[in-house]
Amino acid sequence: MANKNASAPSQNTFLERWFNISASNSTVRIEVIAGLTTFMTMSYIIFVNPLILGTVRDSAGTILPKDALMTATCLTAGVMSILMGVFTNYPFALAAGMGLNAVVAHELVGLHGLTWPGAMGIIFMEGCVITILVVAGVREAVMDAIPLSLKRAVGAGIGLFIAFIGFRQAGIVNITKEGLALGEMRGIPIAVALLGLLLTAWLVARGIRAGLLLGIIISTAVALAANAASGGKAGFAPGTAVMPSQFFAVPKLDTIGLFDFSAFAVMGVLPAALVTFCIMLSDFFDTIGTVVAVGEQAGFLQPDGSLPRTKRVLLIDSLAAVAGGITGSSSATTYIESASGVAAGGRTGLTAVVVGLCFLAAVVLNPLAGVVPTQAVAPALIVVGFLMMMSAKDIPFERVDEGLPAFLTMLLMPFTNSITNGIAAGFLLYTAVQILLGRWRQVRAPMYIVCIGFLVYFIRPALEHWIR
Repeated sequence: MANKNASAPSQNTFLERWFNISASNSTVRIEVIAGLTTFMTMSYIIFVNPLILGTVRDSAGTILPKDALMTATCLTAGVMSILMGVFTNYPFALAAGMGLNAVVAHELVGLHGLTWPGAMGIIFMEGCVITILVVAGVREAVMDAIPLSLKRAVGAGIGLFIAFIGFRQAGIVNITKEGLALGEMRGIPIAVALLGLLLTAWLVARGIRAGLLLGIIISTAVALAANAASGGKAGFAPGTAVMPSQFFAVPKLDTIGLFDFSAFAVMGVLPAALVTFCIMLSDFFDTIGTVVAVGEQAGFLQPDGSLPRTKRVLLIDSLAAVAGGITGSSSATTYIESASGVAAGGRTGLTAVVVGLCFLAAVVLNPLAGVVPTQAVAPALIVVGFLMMMSAKDIPFERVDEGLPAFLTMLLMPFTNSITNGIAAGFLLYTAVQILLGRWRQVRAPMYIVCIGFLVYFIRPALEHWIR
């Protein structure tokens, strides 16, 4: 009786009631650790997003200020991650999407000659379109129509993708003109990464819930010490593995509200609509792939492969794209690095709330957040990628009609550096094979519609040339 009475207060706290922490076989401590782990694995976006967006001059001669982009990135990620946690009770964190930010900078602004407000207007519009599709139930219907074998392939493929990112960040794999190659296995940074990988693998194998977070923290400490001992010449990226001269930064809000709809006048209605559609398609399926993969890893998926409260998740994610256009930080989306928090034991929305609070704190503490080098984060990504690959064991590879599309989905994600490309190829092959085998009735209607969209996605360059 004493034990029951002692535990009653903790079970009646606001956090427990809102997030159902005990029912999710978790604790507040585990959720906080998971949130910190997720934040540390995705905190690179605070600095990478401004580097991508803040280096391209638009047609009006404007270059976005990096400090303002940093503020916008943190604010968008913080607010949307908190909303995701509070309203869905899932440990899914959001931030500016890598890949989409490069499209905005180098394609919309660099290639098509849009101003920054015009480019962000495109992002705002695609977010609005996705939001309408979510409210209408279209996005949820598409997600439910995906065969279970492809859902598992998406999870495994994203695992390969995450691990590939980790290997690149560690320096174990390099991209050369000839293709992929083994990195230079020398120097302090790669030594830190390899040490961190061994340490993280040992901690996770021992069943230590905070293993990923401890691996990042200890690796960062080793990097700081090694860099200090070498006089700052250890070879880490500038500004990392070194204590900042100041811990606080003044928030800049210059990019907030910096969007308009001039893209249609500059590009023409049809080309602008086509670009918006393709960006929307990429955003649409990157999120679906991430949610399915992380949901599978966390055990959230039902036996039929569906995810409870899907509509809430997709609605918050679509609003994040709108928010990215409004703040000028590019489209925000659900992050695959959320899987690191799940691997650390995160099972409720409190994990996402902790991530969001960390991003909001980074608005003024971003110099401190930059201390962590990519080599300290890379081991966590590699281990998480391995854990996500486990979903592949349930794919019926003995059936070519399901196994081959799944195989294509898994491989093309890391090989093309795109979640959407992998999903698109797998969907198209699966549907084509089912039609050729006379099983076209087994393919649900949303899959056919999606495949038409993917065909447009792949032939977009030819369509743009024809329109011009």
